[in-house]
Amino acid sequence: MNSTFAGIEMGKRSLVTHTTAMSTIGHNLGNAAKDGYSRQRVEMKAFDPIYMPGLNREETAGQLGQGVTADKIERIHDEILEGRIVKQANGEGYWKTRDKYVLMMEQVYNEPGDISVRAQMDQFWDSWQELSMYPEQTSARHSVLERGKSLINGIHRRYEGLTDIRDMLEQEVQGTVQRINSTLAEVSEINKQIVKIEAMGDNPNDLLDQRDRLVNRLSSLVDISVSGRDPDEFTIHSGGMHLLQGRVAHFLSAEPNTQNEGYSDVVWRESGEEFLPRGGELAGYLELRDEDVREEIQGLDMMTINFTDMVNSIHRDAYGKNGKTNQDFFTEWPFVNNVSGNYDRNGDGEFDSTYLFRITGSNSLDPQQQIGLEGTISLSGPQGNVEIDYNSTDTVEELVSRINTSGAEVVARLDRNGRLNLKASPAAEVENPDFVIRHIEDSGQFLSGYSGVLTETGAVGAYDWEQADAVTALRGEGVDYSVAPLSHPAGWTELNPAIANDPESIAAGFGKNGEVADSGSGDAALAIAQLRNGDVMVGKYKGFSDYFSQAVTKVGLKGEAADRAYETEQEIMQELKGLKDSISGVNIDEELSQMIKFQHGYAAASRYISQVNQMLDTIINRMGV
Repeated sequence: MNSTFAGIEMGKRSLVTHTTAMSTIGHNLGNAAKDGYSRQRVEMKAFDPIYMPGLNREETAGQLGQGVTADKIERIHDEILEGRIVKQANGEGYWKTRDKYVLMMEQVYNEPGDISVRAQMDQFWDSWQELSMYPEQTSARHSVLERGKSLINGIHRRYEGLTDIRDMLEQEVQGTVQRINSTLAEVSEINKQIVKIEAMGDNPNDLLDQRDRLVNRLSSLVDISVSGRDPDEFTIHSGGMHLLQGRVAHFLSAEPNTQNEGYSDVVWRESGEEFLPRGGELAGYLELRDEDVREEIQGLDMMTINFTDMVNSIHRDAYGKNGKTNQDFFTEWPFVNNVSGNYDRNGDGEFDSTYLFRITGSNSLDPQQQIGLEGTISLSGPQGNVEIDYNSTDTVEELVSRINTSGAEVVARLDRNGRLNLKASPAAEVENPDFVIRHIEDSGQFLSGYSGVLTETGAVGAYDWEQADAVTALRGEGVDYSVAPLSHPAGWTELNPAIANDPESIAAGFGKNGEVADSGSGDAALAIAQLRNGDVMVGKYKGFSDYFSQAVTKVGLKGEAADRAYETEQEIMQELKGLKDSISGVNIDEELSQMIKFQHGYAAASRYISQVNQMLDTIINRMGV
């Protein structure tokens, strides 16, 4: 039967439920300004009635209700929208990274400007032009010397600026890996708590919000996907692999790679396999470090080594005012001291490789003359060897152009004497050294008999770097070659101290028949000055001006693309977050209206208890008197 005091219990239950609702409102208001907080609501339900179906129930007119109770405290949250935000965050993190660091690269170039490398190189050419007109003047030589120093200092500053950016990116990579690991550890610990709380039948709303915030932070660092289909095993994937399985985290590690100048590879800590992110800040840092900035440094190195090599090749053949000849204007530091370029690459104490930068044929060629030969040239490329076909109607100039546009990492030009220069370019793959010719082969006679580079045709006469004394494959007498330079010539190239200490040694004339040039001869200085506008750069750059214009344009376009993409990603993310706030965010007006409703409910329950109390007082104290 119904208890006499059931009304008191019913009123108490209502008071407790409305108190819980009011406390939840207070919790919402207290966290209204907290980023990532999802508002909560108390879900009320009618308490179980006294008379449940059964054979022992009384003969009463239906079930008697027992008031209200708080069934659960629910988090207002849209899982699908949250997943969309997680996916979007890695794009925003990626473009934010690129926008920041490409801007730094633009600042390093300092173009246009009077102190830019382009401006300093123009002044250097002007000084040689002046020397060609006044070869007998010492002041003109001093001008060449000072302009040369300024140019080299400018190249060093640009190299150091790019290298500093690459070092900063390396620090960002290591720091990001640490942040990813710490975030995974935090999510793992929260997962443990969530599982325990849910096992007790409660909703860990605040912990779920905290986990969502950590996942959003993680998604900005690396591309991830989240799966919560199994309530007991919340998982995070990246690149098809598990970063997190419930409480088990799989951490990353940044391991130095000696083939990449000691810069770190990101690997799985457990297996050591390389981890290749496709989005997020980590992908941006790795791409900038190993592609964008590395490519800019390689381009600067390419310009520097070709610039110094061409100036030196002319200067060596000319005479200074003091009669000295066979002197380089710039220093050239070889990668190996062996004159044949032999090098011990695997470190076992025996020569096993040949490091050559330039090979010059022995025969003088007419660029407009048809070859009259057929065959296929095979040159080392980014992925294996690249084949370049030629036929009898091709001119020398056409074949040289075809080599330079083939994508090979060996490029060509004709020097001032018409001899074929084959030069190594920077390597696309980090495991291959820069400025090292790795393979030259010709199935026909162009590289052997025609230009005088190789001794024989076919594979038997091929030049290949993976052996010591590979220079034996070259033509022999008349063939000229230079050993590969020390890494990053843009960082170490200097003026020859012999020239810097004695400006009279700066050459201006070639001389004739082995005799010292006349003091009024300036043909060598003019030849150097003409490098300014000639098609002298090998590969994809026709001239030095072409290099500077393309380099600046390329970085500028990258910066523009990064800026626009980042703005777009920000706008998309703001829209998604705005939509999330409209669903999950705390609305002060709404909370206040709910507060008034629960206040009235609490007051009504209090009034009800008061009335029941009066009834009981009448029954207990006044009846039967």
